[in-house]
Amino acid sequence: MSASTEVKAPVIVLVRPQLGENIGKAARAMLNFGLTELRLVSPRDGWPNPSAGPAAAGADEVLEQAEVFETLAEAVSDCANVYATTVRKRGVTKPVVTPEEAAREVHAAPGRSAYVFGPERSGLETEDVALARAILTVPINPAFASLNLAQAVILCAYEWSKGAALVQPTVEDLLPPAPQEELEGLIGHFEALLAPTKYFFPESRAAATRLTLRNMLTKPGWNSLEVRTMRGVLSALGRPARPE
Repeated sequence: MSASTEVKAPVIVLVRPQLGENIGKAARAMLNFGLTELRLVSPRDGWPNPSAGPAAAGADEVLEQAEVFETLAEAVSDCANVYATTVRKRGVTKPVVTPEEAAREVHAAPGRSAYVFGPERSGLETEDVALARAILTVPINPAFASLNLAQAVILCAYEWSKGAALVQPTVEDLLPPAPQEELEGLIGHFEALLAPTKYFFPESRAAATRLTLRNMLTKPGWNSLEVRTMRGVLSALGRPARPE
């Protein structure tokens, strides 16, 4: 990640988190999408918490660098853009944005940004929300609007990451599609094996059957390795069975 991207990376602030496991899971969610700066406001069981490490599943750098503050105001004192995550406005009149909208603003706005998450059971208090510049709300099923802490963090981190040019995890390179000449050989191989079996009977339907076969064999976009493999299968099927 470039230095310019790091400047735009938002801080994740957990206000009065209750369980070490949830702090660890939130750290894991952060690091999955390139966020490393975690701030804790008055964690219930103190800090460090022995339960956080195993739940972080390797995101140790996030936990080791985590800072602890007495109040939310102190935790976001250097942030110009503070987003309070809550499903309710709690009587506070502020702009309301989705994670996607917040991510665009974070990338575009000058100054540091923070995503603030409340305790697992009760969420942010009105006084916490009042410190924010905007309310961040996830569009969610109103009949079941309950997200756990790590889920909420990962939604926000993922939306931010889409503008951060993170490297796609390595995947196996796809082979290019086989040239038409090889497909024609495969189709001809099928037809040569099928013809003696009267597969294309009656003659009045032969052209339509051949066309259907051709459409099936050209639709998948076979690569050369797949064509050779299929022809090997056909060759094996076309040989007389060996005696036991």
